[in-house]
Amino acid sequence: MTGADSGFLFTFFNAEVARQYWPVIASGALMTIGVGLAVVVTGTLLGLLLAITRALGSRALALPIIAFADIMRSLPPLVVLIVLYFGLPALGLPLSAFAVTWLSLSLVLAAYAEESIWAGISAVPRGQLEAARSTGMRWWQAMRLVVLPQALRRALPPLTNRVISITKNTALGSVVALNEILNNAQGASSHSGNPTPLMMAAFAYLVVFLPLVVFSRWLEQHWQQR
Repeated sequence: MTGADSGFLFTFFNAEVARQYWPVIASGALMTIGVGLAVVVTGTLLGLLLAITRALGSRALALPIIAFADIMRSLPPLVVLIVLYFGLPALGLPLSAFAVTWLSLSLVLAAYAEESIWAGISAVPRGQLEAARSTGMRWWQAMRLVVLPQALRRALPPLTNRVISITKNTALGSVVALNEILNNAQGASSHSGNPTPLMMAAFAYLVVFLPLVVFSRWLEQHWQQR
């Protein structure tokens, strides 16, 4: 091994530094997984609820939903996070770094999920809903059994891509001192004077998000085949 090779390994893959700080990176990975799962569940369900509400056909309900989706899709997630982190305490609603990160990313994901699911609902011929209603189904039964299965199949490809993109933004939680992967890695790198913790963070992100990418690809193919 040349001197350049050994110097590169010492700088970016220092075994001693990795041994010392891997518990910190692992702790950050658990926090990232926790926030990511909370965001996916809350954001997707809220987006689904908004899309179904919009499908009711009430203009009074649709306009606020459209405004919410447009505003949240226009704002960078970091701006939403900072506004909530510093704005909510002024309203007497202080939240932890975890709660603010979860709430911010959930709202952003809900906006994209609503638009994706609404596009899927709109793509289903209206005659199918009317035909289901003519058999005696209530509106909700027709939506749940006839329209939504087709709409979700259409919405799945763009929605899964958006879910992955937004859950990776858990790294923005480092701005509000959330002890996720990136924040812990930056602190460890500064303390050790070595970038090895950042390389460990990159590996941790692969461990956390690569299975999600593979699963989403399998899910898309599975639904397309069905």
